[in-house]
Amino acid sequence: MGGLSNNNTITTTTTNDNSNNKKKRRWSNFMPLIVALVVFAEIAFLGRLDMAKNAVMVNTWTKSFYYGSSGKVSASEEEDPFVGLGVGDGRSGEVVESCEDWLEREDSVVYSRDFRRDPVLVSGPDEEWKSCSVGCNFGSIPDRKPDASFGLLRVAGAATVLRSMESSHYYAENNIAQARRRGYNVIMTTSLSSDVPVGYFSWVEYNIMAPLQPKTESALAAAFISNCGARNFRLQALELLEKSKIKIDSYGGCHHNRDGRVDKVDTLKRYKFSLAFENSNEEDYVTEKFFQSLVAGAVPVVVGAPNILDFAPSPESFLHIKEANDVPSVAKAMLHLAEDSEAYNQTVRWKYDGPSDSFKALVDMAAVHSSCRLCIHLATKIRESEEKGPEFQKRPCKCTRGPETFYHLYVRERGRFEMESIFMRSSNLTLEAMKSAVLAKFKSANHVPVWKEERPKSIRGGDELKVYRIHPVGLTQREALYQFRFSSNDDFRSYIDSHPCAKFEVIFV
Repeated sequence: MGGLSNNNTITTTTTNDNSNNKKKRRWSNFMPLIVALVVFAEIAFLGRLDMAKNAVMVNTWTKSFYYGSSGKVSASEEEDPFVGLGVGDGRSGEVVESCEDWLEREDSVVYSRDFRRDPVLVSGPDEEWKSCSVGCNFGSIPDRKPDASFGLLRVAGAATVLRSMESSHYYAENNIAQARRRGYNVIMTTSLSSDVPVGYFSWVEYNIMAPLQPKTESALAAAFISNCGARNFRLQALELLEKSKIKIDSYGGCHHNRDGRVDKVDTLKRYKFSLAFENSNEEDYVTEKFFQSLVAGAVPVVVGAPNILDFAPSPESFLHIKEANDVPSVAKAMLHLAEDSEAYNQTVRWKYDGPSDSFKALVDMAAVHSSCRLCIHLATKIRESEEKGPEFQKRPCKCTRGPETFYHLYVRERGRFEMESIFMRSSNLTLEAMKSAVLAKFKSANHVPVWKEERPKSIRGGDELKVYRIHPVGLTQREALYQFRFSSNDDFRSYIDSHPCAKFEVIFV
């Protein structure tokens, strides 16, 4: 009996084990459904939170359920929060979200100031720049402190602005270094190294592409010089040209020999040469004397800015007297050009072929009024200050999945304020790829360059966009146009790595 009893016990135990195993298998079969229900329940519960972050959290819970309390995952999964989420990898059945979309959302932080509702305010004569790409008012608003004021009048929290188109050789306070020492925060002078340059050039003020007219005057050159006490050698240069057999009609007060009651540009059109002699030799100090000569189609003979080439429509379009000793060689060149019509025509060839891209890029800057550019500068500085705060520092600015990293960059056209997003892959982080990404972004928006209506029709070009420069936001125009370049793709990659959410400006020509 005892043996029979033991056998019955064993049989019962075995039967119970089989039954339990079958139940476990049935529960195991339902496990994915249970996990799914848990997942959906948690997502619903957290529905008001950021969905990408929820997905990461839910994925973690799911892994913990399957892998146990250790939560061990592969090295690639541990480094990549997007693995298995269907966020751009397409390996799961979930809704696919690209890295670009994720970055667009995660990097989005609302600025505390909306310049459309709360425009930049500069104390001064009442004026609203409605065409400016950022809210821009000049004047006063009750209970509002200005963002900036002209002069050194101290207003708490307001930037001090120096604005002048005079040479620092005559007005020493216009020297940038000296102005900074005196306490000016924003400098607006003819210098392209100013915060906001205010040059004499403009498509609207000067009809630079005006057609040539016959050169009917017997004298080779015309001069309009009234300040006979200039702080350079311009009067000496005029006298030396005359001694070199260059006949000059002088309409100004200095060496006067013609009636000066004439229209200057119309008069210059009849001469082959114009003496564009400035009152000082200062970098970037290029006045109407030079640009009126270009309008008239009279080859400017320059005494003035040592970097006059930067302001020329072509390298052949002017003659430069850098110092008094240059006068004999320049006089010889003038006589040769006067006799050789083919050689002379080359100096004004730009009137037919169009000016260089560098000239267009310079003059295009003035398509946005300097007052508007001041507001853009101030608004940019205000946002840069806010971007140092903790909310902006939390932005990821890049998204890595496996071997590929996506970088979130920002770009705007020079003369505009708001930034546009572009994205670049680490596998193609090159200068050429950056240019392509910028063009694709602006072309997709049917972007019209800010200078389009300002330029003469003959040199506006078609609807295609052409990039002249792409440079980091914050450079001076001298740096942007003539000095700054990424030396290589490696240099560009290094900049992107060290400047999260880097911001750029593009100059179209």
